[in-house]
Formats: sequence, structure tokens, C-alpha cells
Amino acid sequence: MTRTVIIDHIKVGGNNPFVLISGPCVIENKESTLRLARQLKNITQKLGISLIFKASYDKANRTSINSYRGPGIEEGLNILAEVKEKVGVPVLSDVHQLSEIEPAARVLDVIQIPAFLCRQTDLVTEVARQGKVVNIKKGQFLSPQEIEPITKKITFFDNSNILLTERGTTFGYNNLVVDMRSFIIMRKLGFPVIFDATHSVQLPGAKGTASGGDRQFVSPLAMAAVAAGIDGVFMEVHENPEKALCDGPNSLKITDLPYLLGKLKRISVITKEST
Repeated sequence: MTRTVIIDHIKVGGNNPFVLISGPCVIENKESTLRLARQLKNITQKLGISLIFKASYDKANRTSINSYRGPGIEEGLNILAEVKEKVGVPVLSDVHQLSEIEPAARVLDVIQIPAFLCRQTDLVTEVARQGKVVNIKKGQFLSPQEIEPITKKITFFDNSNILLTERGTTFGYNNLVVDMRSFIIMRKLGFPVIFDATHSVQLPGAKGTASGGDRQFVSPLAMAAVAAGIDGVFMEVHENPEKALCDGPNSLKITDLPYLLGKLKRISVITKEST
């Protein structure tokens, strides 16, 4: 069993029910972000599932120089602060450089270390110093065992508020694969483990100037991960994924979310009863 990490009023890990981390890949505008947050809250409240809202203010890791990155840190954090105030949910976003960390920590409930930056010691340790919950996305280039030294960079600063997120491992050209053993291996470290079901079906760089994705596999992978005993599911959603400005091919249409979450909750109940 993992430790329990508390995010606002939400308990993650231990023997608590799984949580949902969800939202659009990137903030496109204030109106759509608030609308998605309210839809997500309505859906999760009806199902009795705790929600942490996720959206990026700046997607620094993009395939093309012409790709949309987001509104930037100042406007983006203002929008996330409004989500917290008006919708009443904790918020998560990622940081990419040291100068972002302090202002981000003033707003965010969870600071995320992007997968490609998870080995960057200065970034990880400065985030650790903030004392906030840290979500480490395991790099696509790492085995699950290699996540432990990263956790030690955080606990060195007396911060044990850590989430570990699996988002697939590089498997040949433009493909990721999810090794279900990684959930068990990472959970043995004692921290809650999250499964990023939508980024795991991404096809990195498959479109030449953008990444592709295959969202048909989001549902079966999420169900398998919950059955394996993970503590939370990370899923990016959009009202119209085909028109999303980032990660549309692997994002889930928000109208498809209630049915999937219902299945995940039923699987989770069975899994918790058997442990």
C-alpha cells in the first residue's frame, strides 16, 4: 500500500478510491477552460470520483516551431486561479524552467515535472523546495526502476508529497508501449501511482510536424491499469478533439468520459476488495 498524499480535500493513494486528473492538454482560452472544468466537475460529482483539473499554460515540448503552445505563464496561471475559485477544484500544471516555479507554486496545488525533464536535477529540486505536491511524469526513456533516484531528489528536501505517473515507454519509431509491471514496481516505492491513459496512446512525431495518437486504446489501457491497482487516472479531454490545438488525436471526447469513468469505478471497487 502507498502513502496517502492530500491535495486540498482529496486523498490520493493508500486504500482510497482512485482519483481523476483531467482537463485539456493546453489552455486554449478562458471560456473553454472554465466550461471544461465545470463539465468535468459535474461528471465526477455524479460518479463520486475526486477531480484534479489539469491544463498547461505553456507546452514547451512541441514538435514544430509553429505549434500552439498556450497563453503563457501569466495569463495561464490567472485562468487556472479562476478555475480554482469559480469551479472549486484543485489544479495541476507543468513547469519547464526555473523562473516559472515560484509563480506557479502560488497558484497550483500540484506542480508537474514533464516526462522529458524528469532527470533535470535543478528543476526537480527547486520544485521540491516549494513544499507542494509534485507529480513526476516518468520519462518515456526510463525503466520504472529508474524513477526512484528522482523521488530521492525530492525527499532530500523533506518533501514526500509525490505522485508518480506512467505515460508509456518508447517502443520503436513513433510508438509507445505500456508495461503493466511498471505500476507494481513504482508502487513499491511507497508513492501513489497515476496512469496517463491519453499520452500513453500518443504516436510521437507521427505526423511529421505534430504527434499523432490512437484514442481507441485509451479505454482498454485505463481499465487494465485500474485493475492493476493504480491510484489515479490522468486523461486529457476536449469538447472536439479533432479541433484541439494540442494532442487532439489522443485526447478523449468529454461526452465519452462518463461511460468510461463508470466502468473504471466498478473495476476499482473489485480491485480494492481483493487487496
